[in-house]
Amino acid sequence: MATDQPSSFRDLASTGQKAAGSKGPARCGRRAFLGASLLVGGGIPARRAAAQDPWPSRPVSIVVPGPAGGTGDVISRSIVPILQQSFGRPVVVDNRPGANGEVGSRFVARSAPDGYTLLMGSIGHFAINFALRPSLSYDPVKDFDPITLVATTPNVLVVNPQNPARDLPSLVAWMKGRGDRTSYATSGVGSSDQLTMELFKQLTGTQAQHVPYPGGPPALTDLMAGNVEMAFFNLGNVTNHVREGRLRAIVITSPERSSLLPDVPTGVESGLRDLVVTSWQAMMVPAGVPAPIVDRLHKEITAALRQPQVVQRMAEIGFTVSASTPQECRAFQVSEIGRWKALIDRQGIRPE
Repeated sequence: MATDQPSSFRDLASTGQKAAGSKGPARCGRRAFLGASLLVGGGIPARRAAAQDPWPSRPVSIVVPGPAGGTGDVISRSIVPILQQSFGRPVVVDNRPGANGEVGSRFVARSAPDGYTLLMGSIGHFAINFALRPSLSYDPVKDFDPITLVATTPNVLVVNPQNPARDLPSLVAWMKGRGDRTSYATSGVGSSDQLTMELFKQLTGTQAQHVPYPGGPPALTDLMAGNVEMAFFNLGNVTNHVREGRLRAIVITSPERSSLLPDVPTGVESGLRDLVVTSWQAMMVPAGVPAPIVDRLHKEITAALRQPQVVQRMAEIGFTVSASTPQECRAFQVSEIGRWKALIDRQGIRPE
């Protein structure tokens, strides 16, 4: 039966725990997970008891480390009107793209911990960059305190409609027959779509050459033109292309089928039980924001996320609201760092 993605953080966490507990590469190794957990320092650090002035007394800024029109930008702007009403102050979206999200993330990490500067970041900003780039100029665990997980979406493996493969078994057979002559597109080095494909290659024993692009749109264009053979993309980025026949979907990485593409089987039902991958967005603040402000931010942001118009806007771009507690958000983040660090090391993935 087709369903949307997990409707709550606990559903998502349960799915992740099942995948992590299997014998496949999705498992966070005990050593990797404990190493990542040590970064937490035993939990979210204690904060100052209270702010000196009533909060908020001036505008609040949501920094998006990507361009206008991207996922983080769309989600942020969908909750801004609700937050402005609840805070009684302006809330602005501040786009700071650059260096695969490092520019905006570093800006927030170095901002005053006063609750006026928030970061709407993704799996890349809060997990993959840290696992892939030892020289990263910020620490996504030590430098930030979580507010909530915001939204999640699965990835979809798509091929050009001229490809002879029509399902997972025929695609795997086709890839194995080509050796290393198959190519796959991604939105960039270290993107969740690259790591999802590397996981797929490991699970299926196949080979494919990585062709990174400067973002998703040019990768999609080349795939539809037949210049590359396949790619993983977020659900919302390919739904219309699949429905209109410009791409053929092979498998989706959610634990259950999506109502947006109900005919596309999951990796689990296709025999790849560890092909459960979620792209996600989370809201965090600089480490050390006073606890009362964190509590207020959590209350108002999670309430905004549950508003019908926000849920609908998320669905339009293929995401599901996945609000959480700060503690759940941190635990999930640490598990993701451990999972992807293990895959990066195992596959020998390096920044290019």
